[in-house]
Order: sequence, then structure tokens, then C-alpha cells
Amino acid sequence: MRYISTRGGMPPRTFREILLEGLASDGGLALPQSYPQYTTTDLARLRQLNYRELAFDILSQFIDDIPPADLKRLIDNTYTAAAFGSDDITPLKTLEPGLHILQLSNGPTLAFKDVALQLLGNLFEYVLAQGKGELNILGATSGDTGSAAEYAMRGKRGVRVFMLSPEGKMSRFQTAQMYTLQDPNIFNIAVKGVFDDCQDMVKEVSNDDTFKRRYRIGTVNSINWARVAAQIVYYFKGYFAATQSDTEQVSFAVPTGNFGNILAGHVARMMGLPIKRLILATNENNVLDEFFRSGRYRPRGSKEVHQTSSPSMDISKASNFERFVFDLVGRNGNALRELWSRLEEQGGFNLNETAWMNKLPAYGFVSGASTHADRIATMRGIYQRYGVMIDTHTANGIKVGLEQREAGVPLICLETAQPVKFAEIIREVLGKEPDCPPTCRGLEQLPQRVYVMYPDTDALKDYIVQRCSSGSKNNNKIKNP
Repeated sequence: MRYISTRGGMPPRTFREILLEGLASDGGLALPQSYPQYTTTDLARLRQLNYRELAFDILSQFIDDIPPADLKRLIDNTYTAAAFGSDDITPLKTLEPGLHILQLSNGPTLAFKDVALQLLGNLFEYVLAQGKGELNILGATSGDTGSAAEYAMRGKRGVRVFMLSPEGKMSRFQTAQMYTLQDPNIFNIAVKGVFDDCQDMVKEVSNDDTFKRRYRIGTVNSINWARVAAQIVYYFKGYFAATQSDTEQVSFAVPTGNFGNILAGHVARMMGLPIKRLILATNENNVLDEFFRSGRYRPRGSKEVHQTSSPSMDISKASNFERFVFDLVGRNGNALRELWSRLEEQGGFNLNETAWMNKLPAYGFVSGASTHADRIATMRGIYQRYGVMIDTHTANGIKVGLEQREAGVPLICLETAQPVKFAEIIREVLGKEPDCPPTCRGLEQLPQRVYVMYPDTDALKDYIVQRCSSGSKNNNKIKNP
């Protein structure tokens, strides 16, 4: 397996070569030269496997430069009952015949991103131990990526984590999960802005090739292909749990902010998994919904990004969207570069009335958006009818999923986080206290450590240089610029 860039300027590279780098050298994103293919016979074989075995089979298709025995050990050490609550890892909860929730939030930080990032942490440590030295991970989070990455990387040899988050725009629980960590290799940075400001800073640093190479800058955001690859597994797992035969079709409803989670579903579908519809659900920040309905892609400016009750989805510029558009334009790097140049110069592009737009229905995407009132109604409805608490992000997916549900086609809604991560709104909507695992109780009362800065890429670089030169000493405190 070799990997190429969406922008066509990177020679084919191996998995280990792209694992530590994030953005490709030409500013694009790494993707396999071609997607592995599974036949109906293959699906019948995969159906018999447990989660670890399934992960090994699928990930082996993408990772062929790590010895199989070592890859199997890394996978087996990642997906354990101790870390994820059961050997099922991602259990399927059936609400009624044909309507399911795929429970993805049983990992250490109670969010679906643990499924990929726990593996990524082990992959990083393994590759660095093979003589690759140190890695400085630079990431941006709107809520769950940050804590999942930090819990996966804390204490890992040769790894520092610099995580940017928008100041004051995460839930109290999400904030506490990140800022209370005292590990010397974890650096939290609160940016006075929105998530897109954080993401822009990460991309600007990553696009400075000299700085990136000198300070070994890597990423754990979903621009890292390994994260997407790990998420493909649970689409297969959910499909097998919800079906009886290997030709039956299902649809997945996916709450979407940065497009990484639903991109994994797109790849699974391209690999041969019988997915009829990929139902993309946004909140009030409905840039992606607008594209799939009209062909127009127009990210909003920072001042136009809504702060909502599903904060992890308060994203305008979906970085993983580039990977899908690359497939949509026939994997033509020149065409992709032209569109992204238009995006930079004109603030967007419109594929309506192009041949590419005519091909869009073949990929199975439909979309919708929800409002705060929709989320509240969905949370109450699901609890009253099925006795199941869901968080605000999962509510986005269920609301849009039910709107797009087709008779006779099982609908699998992807859970994104446990309700306790958004306890304030759960108490407000349901009048009940969500369950909190013993390991998380009292988290919000612990001392917090964070550095605050304005959206300034040069200041971020200086911060990284200072922390690297001080031997990972972390003396962050609450402070204002």
C-alpha cells in the first residue's frame, strides 16, 4: 500500500512515512493510491471475527510496513475490555427493529475519538521506538479530539502534545478533561477565537516545511490518515451487528463537524460495505449540509460561526472534506488544487451544474441540519420512548437520520459522546443527572493548567520552540495575554 496527496505533489509513500507527518509536503492530505476491496465472500468471513480480529484484518490492508505480529500486538493492546468497557468495544444498542445506536463512547475520555486515538498513541510510540526520535504533536480541538489525544499520548516516550482549543467554547467537562492533566508532555493552549482559528494556526505551522521538519511536527487531528483508517473498522462492526446477511444494505447517520467520522464511512462504502446512505448531520454551522444540497462550499468566517449546544461540531472549515472532493473529482490532483485555490481566493466554490455534481448521488450522501430546539426535542423524545440518554451531538445525528430514514433499511446512528460530557444541558432538558464513571467524578473541581494566546501563528511557533528547548517542562498556568 502506498499513499499519495490529494494535491498531486507528493511521491507515493508508505504508511509509516505518512504516520508522523500530518499534512503532505504539498499541503494536501494523504490517501491510499486505491481502496482495498472486500467481496461478499470476504464479508461473510469478516462477520465471524471479534473486534480485534476485524481491526487487524482491515488495518492490515492499509498498514503493510509494520510486521503483522507487531501490528496484531498493538491492536490487541489497544482494544481491551479494560479500556473500552467490554470486548465488544463498540456495542450496538437497538432502540426498535431497524433503528440502532452504535455506542462508540466507552473509551477513556467517553467520546468516539478514543477508538482511533488510543491506537494512534500506540502506533506513534512503536514507530518512534524504531529510531525515529521525538515527535511534537500539534492539534486543534473543538471539544473531544483534544482530551482523547492527550489521554492517548500522556506518558508516551518521545511525544509532546500541543493542543489548541477555543477559549470558553467547550463544555465544562470537556475543558476539565484537558486542562486538569498534569503530565509534563501535555501542553494546552486556549485561543481567543473559534475552532477554525485554532485549525488555521495548525495548518499554517504544518505548511512551514522548514519549521515542521526542524521541530518534528506531527498531528492527531483527523487529517492524520491513521485516525480515519481506525474508524473504518466500526462501520464494518456496526453493519455486522445490525444485519443477518452480507448483501443487506444499511444507512448510517453521522453527526459531522470536521468530516473525519463520515469520511471513514465513505471509505468503508468504497471498500464494498453495503451502505445505502451516509446521512450527514450538521448543527447550525451547516456548511457541509449546504454543499450536499446545492453543490456550493462556502466556509464561514470566524464571526459567522455559531456557538451552539453541540460545541464539538461548531466548525466551518471541514479539513477532511478535501479527501472526499478528491474522490469526487476523479482523484485529479490538478482539479483539486484549482478548487482549493478558488477556496482561498474567493472564499468558496460551486460545483452545481458541473459533471462532478452529477456524480455526487453515486456516493450515497444525503444531509440535513438541526437547531437547538431540534436537539432538545430529540433528546427528550429518545429518553421518553426508549429510556436512553443521548448527548447533544448524537441528537443531531438521530434527528437528521430519522428524517432521512427509509422503510426496510436499518438505520445505525453513530454515538459521539456520553451524556455526562454535557451534563449541564442534560440536567436542563431531562431534569436528571447523567451517569458519571468513577474515574471522572470530581474532575471539574481539580486545578487546571492552560496557556492563553490570541490567534497568532508566530506566537504559537515561539511557544513550541521554548517548550522544546526546556526539555518538556510544563509550567502553564491560567494566564491572559
